[in-house]
Amino acid sequence: MNDEKGPPPGHLTPGTAPLTLYVQDLLQRLRAFDRRRPMVWDLTVTAFWVVVAVLDYSTGGWRTVARDVDAPEPLVLLMSLCFSVPLLRRRRRPTAVLVLMAPASVLNIWTGAVVQAALLQLIPAYTIALRLPLRALARAGLLMCLPAAVAALVIPGTADRQLVSYLWGFAFVTLLALAVRTRREYTEALVERAHRLERERDQQTQLAAAAERARIAREMHDIIGHNLSVITGLADGGAYAAAKSPERAAQALEAIGTTSRQALAELRRVLGVLREPAPAAELAPQPSLADLDALLTGVREAGLPVRLTVHGSPPHLPASPGRQLAVYRVVQESLTNTLKHARPEATAEVTLAYTPTGLEVRVTDTNGEGPQAPTNDEPGSGRGISGMRERASLYNGTLESGRLPTGGWQTRLRLPLEDTPP
Repeated sequence: MNDEKGPPPGHLTPGTAPLTLYVQDLLQRLRAFDRRRPMVWDLTVTAFWVVVAVLDYSTGGWRTVARDVDAPEPLVLLMSLCFSVPLLRRRRRPTAVLVLMAPASVLNIWTGAVVQAALLQLIPAYTIALRLPLRALARAGLLMCLPAAVAALVIPGTADRQLVSYLWGFAFVTLLALAVRTRREYTEALVERAHRLERERDQQTQLAAAAERARIAREMHDIIGHNLSVITGLADGGAYAAAKSPERAAQALEAIGTTSRQALAELRRVLGVLREPAPAAELAPQPSLADLDALLTGVREAGLPVRLTVHGSPPHLPASPGRQLAVYRVVQESLTNTLKHARPEATAEVTLAYTPTGLEVRVTDTNGEGPQAPTNDEPGSGRGISGMRERASLYNGTLESGRLPTGGWQTRLRLPLEDTPP
């Protein structure tokens, strides 16, 4: 009982009988006490068996089964103590305890006293079978049964009375200990599996949170970067036209206001996912391919001439909203980079090509410098281009971005259709 750690409290079902609950609670208390004060329990158990062994000697109970009732009584007492006192170390050194009992076992058989305390050898044998490897169990069996086996060959009449009882007792405690050991290892395996699943769940939660943070960071970068670039271009154009064409300056200011409101609305929508859901939360769909015209109109108003060319026909089943958002953000980021880095006389062209297996988007600026590709790992270096590559990889797509031999910059995105296997 005290050699096994029991299941945690409260593991029984609500319909368990009251008696079972009481017994389980009592066992849990005993195990808890044993873990807190193991020496007290060892002393209690040892003292109990010492008293039983001494009573067997003092009352003459050993004479009822002895083969030789004339065996010296001091020797009988000594053997009884040799079988019971070493139990104090039965849990820490079970093999050593059995070795200490072996000489007493030999004397017990050869003198014919056959004291009942000899059966206490089964207690360290049980501990060995419960905790130690099978090799130690085999040695324990030899220590217990070998003297009885030799006596069965030399002394007539001892095989049935001693050898068989030793063999049956050893087999019983071995099977019992192996059953308890198997149950304990199975329980420990279940507990370890539960802990592992909890760790994996926590890791999955952390990965999901990191992926969500990265997605929000991409959205924030695309929204703020693009709209601020458009506002900057409009402000520069309005300042230039203020002296010569007040009407154009007024149009620029109006476009700045429209772009600012649009940016604020998108920011509120993105930041809304970080707050607790509200009943009156304002929802709006994510941009799609149908919003490309409005995007290009804003870019043109910012001062960058841009042209859209479409090749092929859209598929019967449109691309998924996620793929359409990826295309929109790549076009938005590419044109934003052109606004920030290209020369004033630069122009841009957006080409959208549909194929039977996917779609391809090319954003090219001409007569401009184009954005610089990331050349180091410093924070923020090339964040827009790396964000576009992350979007493409989410849908098994590819993105290429680099300087053209004729000058300018080109970004090419290839995405498979929804039903195309990766």
